[in-house]
Amino acid sequence: MFGHHRPTWVLRCGQRLGRSLLCRLMTTPPTQPGYPQGVSDKSKVVAGVLGILLGGLGAGRFYTGHTKIAVLQLVVSLCTLGAGALWGLIDGILILVNGGTDAQGRPLRD
Repeated sequence: MFGHHRPTWVLRCGQRLGRSLLCRLMTTPPTQPGYPQGVSDKSKVVAGVLGILLGGLGAGRFYTGHTKIAVLQLVVSLCTLGAGALWGLIDGILILVNGGTDAQGRPLRD
């Protein structure tokens, strides 16, 4: 019957069009080549150095994808006339010493 067939563009992921671009965008992102699954493609050294040098601007947190924390670091630094940059400095040192995570919760690579 006419009403019982679904158009091919309505098929769900895993059916005939399972490799379509839309299906890939709706699923989990692919792993980064060259890195084990579960490890970020972001470097803890880069994040730590950015935090130490440009921590008042939230650069280390912007780099790791923690946008809300980065904006908060920037606002605190502006409201305290630069004294809030101490937060970024300490944050950068802690990332270098203890490591950190990216916005997806994956540990930063060494």
